[in-house]
Amino acid sequence: MDRLISSETLNSILTSDTLVHIGRAVLYYLVGILIIRLTSFLTRRLTARKVSRQSRMVINKMITYVGTSVLIVVILAELGVNLAALLGAAGILGLALGVASQKSLGNIVSGLFLLSEKSFEIGDVVKVGDKVGIVHDIDLLSVKVRTFDNLLIRLPNETLISSEVVNITRYPIRRMDFSIRVDPETDLDELEGRLRDCARDNDLCLVEPSAFFLLKDWTADGVDVAFGVWFMKDDYLDVRNSMFRGIHRSLTEAGIRIALPRITVVDVREDAANALD
Repeated sequence: MDRLISSETLNSILTSDTLVHIGRAVLYYLVGILIIRLTSFLTRRLTARKVSRQSRMVINKMITYVGTSVLIVVILAELGVNLAALLGAAGILGLALGVASQKSLGNIVSGLFLLSEKSFEIGDVVKVGDKVGIVHDIDLLSVKVRTFDNLLIRLPNETLISSEVVNITRYPIRRMDFSIRVDPETDLDELEGRLRDCARDNDLCLVEPSAFFLLKDWTADGVDVAFGVWFMKDDYLDVRNSMFRGIHRSLTEAGIRIALPRITVVDVREDAANALD
């Protein structure tokens, strides 16, 4: 008897009309997913040269979110769900979530400002406070930065919009500065000549703009010199290592000594004994 009732109940539920609606819902789902993916693909292709990489990523996410939302509404309507009651409940729930997630809304607004400013994009090396890394992902809520020791840092957009962000690789060329303190008796003309020769002999250093040389200060410990070379941003590590080696080799050959800080040692006991005498 129970089996008969269950069979009759199942037959009453799975009518031909219900099966048609379920079949349409499945068809809508498959076609909707295909349309969303195709729209996302075409958008990426059409905006590849006109829109920045992070803007394309945000546009693709918005297409996915909006398309999925519309698809869910269409499927629920096909299955006979009362959308008015559902939207009413969703409105109340959305109001509660909106009050509870004001911070997230602030991050979304800040994210839109960051996208409009175009201060950095995916692949740029940025410095925020004491954190330095490569921009890995840009979202409406946060920016993910991958550090050089392979750590992932999530920075909220609201924090970024109110902080000083340094884009280290924004421009194709950069200048690398070296601070050198030499002995006070050093021939400064010879020092400048040797430093400029190091830059000219290094194939990774650019001829234009020319190397930068500045006599900064003359202290009791020595003469402070600033020397800078220009290079392509992708050659940072190679330029730094090769220039360090080249400068060290050239100054050593010329007998130019790097000045070390002077340390004065005072014997307090001897001073105290002299004071007592």
